[in-house]
Amino acid sequence: MKSSNDPLWREEFSIRKSEERYVSRRQLTKFLTLTSLGMFVGNLWVVAKSRIRDTISYPAKWIARAGEIPVGGVKLFEYPAPGEQCLLIRTGADEYVAYSQKCTHLSCAVYYSEKRNRLECPCHQGYFSVRDGSVLAGPPPRPLPRVVLERKGADLIAIRMQDQPEA
Repeated sequence: MKSSNDPLWREEFSIRKSEERYVSRRQLTKFLTLTSLGMFVGNLWVVAKSRIRDTISYPAKWIARAGEIPVGGVKLFEYPAPGEQCLLIRTGADEYVAYSQKCTHLSCAVYYSEKRNRLECPCHQGYFSVRDGSVLAGPPPRPLPRVVLERKGADLIAIRMQDQPEA
């Protein structure tokens, strides 16, 4: 009840503040329904995105000519898309391997150490095998993605990426 002598602050601040703390069943039901709907839509998004990612196609791309780099030598190239750096390493007279240059720990650039015959990540001392890309030491959780190479005459062609080493 308002009287003409009441101060202005009584109009601006609710005097029934204790009653406003309680949530009605209707409000709780609305909140739970909308939250459940949001989580359902989020799960649908995750499933749809994973299905799309599984259908990635890799273009065939010319990388180098056989004998272009010396044994123990390295050539940088981009595959499967521009900006995705990879390493081509000549490990023997007629042997070549290629890996993504992005470390599987925190995406630092790895480099080939011919002296130690391994791929090294200088950021957190992660080491990978040149033979199959598997983790030798350090914090990387997975092997390096391998670029599958195909030889056509004297040309080395990248045909796809392989996440796990072949058994």
